[in-house]
Amino acid sequence: MKESIFKAYDIRGIYPTDLNEKDAQIIARAIYTFFAQKIGKKNLNLAVGKDMRSSSNPIMQTVIKEFVKMGGMVTNIGLTTTPTFYFSTLRLKYDAGLMVTASHNPKEYNGMKFVIRDGDNLIKVGKGSGMEEIAELSKSQKFVSYRQGGKEIKRNDTLKLELQDALKQFNPSKFQKFKIVTDTANGVAILYLNELFKVIKAEVIHMNEKLDGTFPAHEANPLKFETLRELQKRVVKEKADFGIAPDADGDRIFFIDEKGAIIPATGMTSLIAREILRKNKKAKIIVDIRDIRNVQAVCKKFKGTASISKVGHAFITKQLQKEGALFAGESSGHYFFKETGGAENSLRVVLYVMNVLSREKKPLSKIVEELTTSVESGEFNFELPANVSAADLLEKITKKYKSGKLSTLDGIAVDFKDWRFGVRTSNTEPVLRLNVEGANDKIVQKNLKEITNLILKAGAKRKS
Repeated sequence: MKESIFKAYDIRGIYPTDLNEKDAQIIARAIYTFFAQKIGKKNLNLAVGKDMRSSSNPIMQTVIKEFVKMGGMVTNIGLTTTPTFYFSTLRLKYDAGLMVTASHNPKEYNGMKFVIRDGDNLIKVGKGSGMEEIAELSKSQKFVSYRQGGKEIKRNDTLKLELQDALKQFNPSKFQKFKIVTDTANGVAILYLNELFKVIKAEVIHMNEKLDGTFPAHEANPLKFETLRELQKRVVKEKADFGIAPDADGDRIFFIDEKGAIIPATGMTSLIAREILRKNKKAKIIVDIRDIRNVQAVCKKFKGTASISKVGHAFITKQLQKEGALFAGESSGHYFFKETGGAENSLRVVLYVMNVLSREKKPLSKIVEELTTSVESGEFNFELPANVSAADLLEKITKKYKSGKLSTLDGIAVDFKDWRFGVRTSNTEPVLRLNVEGANDKIVQKNLKEITNLILKAGAKRKS
């Protein structure tokens, strides 16, 4: 078994070379052992779900079989999104849970995400919260013994329960009738969208809605904006109110406005933050360190507090819980809510958008424009050759921009009065990631060019 499959936020690798049923058997026993030790009981109540990849069912069946043999009462929630899995584990009060998915990765991959329920919070197991222990248990195979009492049951109502819970915060009878185009990229997000539009009246045009883990239309990763081009064109052609683009397992979501433009994730974070702050004065909102100025401005205007987090969904969930924040948004399209234990919930994001549009009677582009006070460059990636030290390069950049306010929360971020930038290393590959934001496009482009040249002169290469 390759140690490299134990990632910062989950277990993930190419099937079947990096991760297969034999590996899943060992990993399942390691995870159950870890759960039992952390929770302090031997017969655990567990939720298990899967995405639509062809390898997900055999891996899930292997995991369930091992959990049952180890004494687990396993509820098989079947084909599901990751947010529905999170909701199920939290609200149905399982001890812990495991989701078989490779998230937005290409078709060759599969993996596992797993959580422990801690009262009204979910603990995402990752680097620093148990992943190292699970990797070591998988290696040493010092597992708790098989025991009697295990059983598998199946449940198919978790999505309906999730929708019912989300709708409590809204009055859908006041929603206008929307025209919406969706591109679910053959992923499981179509499940929650279909359920939603049974309740909400809308004219919905689906693209690539058939479940297919080979992703025949395009990669199911909306953060790669090239995958959104057909959706952008279709929104304009159909004269739709907006477009929706989730990722393969449904925990990311991007929106296209009525003009066919991709809305930056911070635009949606700002929109939802404003809604929450209108009802919860002085509440805390979390935004990841890549792009912060727009969200900070909204929080200041509506008397909330913006807190900055490291990049990564597990880190953000933990910080939201620790700081008592009500909501968090990440630049990669993850959105986190206190009500869902600090986990992502794309279904609620869609409801927030429809609620705001119905109330304000303005197009989505106009609403986002009113919430935008800074220009964002987007993220630029640079490959580092073996002879270029990321630490040395970051130190060099820091020295050049020493007159700004420095943060080392995640790589480096330097703030000036009318602009800021961040450079950080990838968690998974030898890559530097650069973001610049500022008061206007001229400022952003000038400084983006300057920092890019500095990185290129050090020996790095642009990564497409």
